[in-house]
Amino acid sequence: MKKLFALAVLSFSITVCLAQKVTTSNFNLDKNGLAIEGYDPVAYFTANKAMEGKKEITLVNNGVTYRFASAKDRELFKADPEKYLPQYGGWCAYAMGATGEKVSIDPETFKLVDGKLYLFYNQFFNNTKKSWNKDEANLKAKADANWIKTNK
Repeated sequence: MKKLFALAVLSFSITVCLAQKVTTSNFNLDKNGLAIEGYDPVAYFTANKAMEGKKEITLVNNGVTYRFASAKDRELFKADPEKYLPQYGGWCAYAMGATGEKVSIDPETFKLVDGKLYLFYNQFFNNTKKSWNKDEANLKAKADANWIKTNK
């Protein structure tokens, strides 16, 4: 009985570790596990602008580190992380819709749609948010489907 219990505990522990690894591998993170290049995910909603988070105000959620501009923003995130998480793991929404690829973003190029945060690539004269806006409904539907396929 003890061996069976120990095996069940070990199996559960391995499952939890693997699930966490799968979860974090889907996010657009830097080498230190930092999301959104250190920008505050809550500020997009409360201030309607991109704000860099402070190194001393962080929170780890499912193995992903987020920075916040204020302790208040951190508490809001802690109370309901799903509300503030960027769509598609923080990868470029346009690229996810157009090709299904995970492309890096410019954290200052964003859009809030139906209470969800979408981030976009914006470098080298290529602002993908403009392309997204031209065909948002179609690209969003494709991005949703591609995100599911990408994360199987």
